[in-house]
Amino acid sequence: MVAALGDSLTAGYGLPTEEGFVPTLQAWLDEAGADVRLVNAGVSGDTTAGGLSRVDWTLTDDVDALIVELGGNDMLRGLDPAAARENIAGILDAATAAGVDILLVGLAAPGNYGPDYKAEFDAIWPELSEEYGTLLYPDFFAGISEGDRAGAAARWLQSDGIHPNAAGVERIVDAIGPVVLDLVRGD
Repeated sequence: MVAALGDSLTAGYGLPTEEGFVPTLQAWLDEAGADVRLVNAGVSGDTTAGGLSRVDWTLTDDVDALIVELGGNDMLRGLDPAAARENIAGILDAATAAGVDILLVGLAAPGNYGPDYKAEFDAIWPELSEEYGTLLYPDFFAGISEGDRAGAAARWLQSDGIHPNAAGVERIVDAIGPVVLDLVRGD
């Protein structure tokens, strides 16, 4: 079993349950022939601190792997990237102690908090992935990011401009699916 520990992006905010990230990813993995069950441990509005507080009960004995997708709410609130890094490191410590494989899913900060904040925030995932030896998917939104960001937002995001619509989720899953398949196979 793979648990997806995350925020509203994982939880499927604003979408019918079956069109959310985890059910869409489950269908993708089923089609790819993977014999795995995904569990949605996403909570809308969650920060990295919230994820850290939930990681122990998420890592039940039947969890073999963990997808960690957190940090968006920390960034939207302008919280200190050092605190987010520490919280994610705590999650990785717990997953490592539980002996599960890990896929760390990052996010890219916008520039509105300045270049120093963006650089510090963006570095969290690749640096922690290297430190802990996890699989890394650098940007949750890579599947819908295009040169024309406004056009991409209009096509692939809900009206809030933050959460993917059903078509956006499908594109995100098509992009991240192969990395999740590597996680499931223990590659």
